[in-house]
Parts: sequence; structure tokens; C-alpha cells
Amino acid sequence: MSTLKKFIKKNKYVTVPLKLTATNHLEVKAKINGIKGVFILDTGASNTCIGFDKLEHFNLTSKVSDIKAAGAGATDMETHISSKNKIEIGKWKQKKLKIVLFDLTNVNQALEAHNVPKVDGIIGADVLNQTKAIIDYNAKRVYLSSKK
Repeated sequence: MSTLKKFIKKNKYVTVPLKLTATNHLEVKAKINGIKGVFILDTGASNTCIGFDKLEHFNLTSKVSDIKAAGAGATDMETHISSKNKIEIGKWKQKKLKIVLFDLTNVNQALEAHNVPKVDGIIGADVLNQTKAIIDYNAKRVYLSSKK
């Protein structure tokens, strides 16, 4: 058994498949508040984010935030914060996730320009750091620690 497999098993990591898109983004399926969605796995995004247009879809409640967002060519974008959300990625779960909401139009337009379907949001470094994520690009998998 390889060293990575031993480490994953010993440390009780959850294995989650990823899809590599035509834009070289890693796509992952997740549930927010029990509702399925498609997300980009983004180590460069500081927070997990969802588009304003998905507020009701994922049963989110939010408050205006002073934080401004930037991404996919846009800067200084208005954000809202939604607290106490449930997230499931594969068999990994968390009950109190803070999610940043902002306009993902630019992100989705960039994807559509390359014939890649729209995404509901972004899984950011907040979740990846918390879970001690290991991304295996070759196997197209992310490993998330289920240890508390």
C-alpha cells in the first residue's frame, strides 16, 4: 500500500472525486443545507462562496457585509454573509459553515465562454484548511480529514 493511502486511512480522511473542467478548474459536488450543488475547488479563494442568485435555492439567510470581494476580473464587489449553514462534501460534514455571497456572474460567464457549465459557488481555503485537505490532481480526488 502506498504511503499516501496509508496516511489517508490512518488519519480517517474522506475521499471525494473531482472533475477537471475544460478550463482546468477542479469541480466538486457538495450539499449546502441538504441541497446539491456544483462548486469549484479553489485554494486561492479565502472563503467558501455562493452566488446571490442561489440564496433561496440553498435556503440561506444573509446579512450585508463590509467585506468587498474580488475575482474573475471584477473587484470591489458587494458581499453578504450567511452563517450557520450545513455543508456535506462526500461523507465529510460540518454544521456551522459561514458562507460569503456575492455576484458570481463574471465567474460563470468566464466558464460559459469555454463551454463549461455554470457553478453554484466556490469551496474555498476556509474549508480546505479546516479539513487539512489533500488534493491529488493525478487521481482527481480531494481527501478531507474527518478528525475533529
